[in-house]
Amino acid sequence: MTGKTAEDSRKEFMELAAPHLNVMYAVALRMTADEKDAEDLVQDGLLRGFRFFHRFEQGTNMKAWLIKIMTNIFLNRVKKASRRPPLVELESIDELVEDVERDWSEVSTREAGFRELLDETVARALEELPAEYRVPVLLSAVDGFSYREIAQAMECPVGTVMSRLYRGRRMLERRLSGYAREMGFIERRGKV
Repeated sequence: MTGKTAEDSRKEFMELAAPHLNVMYAVALRMTADEKDAEDLVQDGLLRGFRFFHRFEQGTNMKAWLIKIMTNIFLNRVKKASRRPPLVELESIDELVEDVERDWSEVSTREAGFRELLDETVARALEELPAEYRVPVLLSAVDGFSYREIAQAMECPVGTVMSRLYRGRRMLERRLSGYAREMGFIERRGKV
């Protein structure tokens, strides 16, 4: 009887998953905006990925499969948390802002470069988007995922991804139009 041992499966899983750990962490950090939560999300994603590794189809996109698992975990947590009333200590808000800014500075060069393009107003507008719109916008704009890869990660049809991207971008446009005029990125209405 020649079957894979548990150790063989673990090694195979880690060989396939290891190259994607940095991307998983960067995506998790943008989803959660918290280093500890991002680490937990990656760990939970890896554990669930290993648990269901037998369902992974060899030759398919391991990165998209792992991001899909993480995205589902994150969205489930957001839904669960939205059912509970929020408990926020006022002192922790400043610490959270500092943590988020520190976390962004520790991300890879590409992510750090992207963060430098954003100022606090833009970053806050992104963070205020509902998760169902924020996740596809970030996966598309920051990670360069295709509609199909986002659809796989979010377990929804490509049309839904396109719709959520359109709506998410429009929400950002509405939130940031005044700011864009202030900064001179677009001209004020009525002026040529």
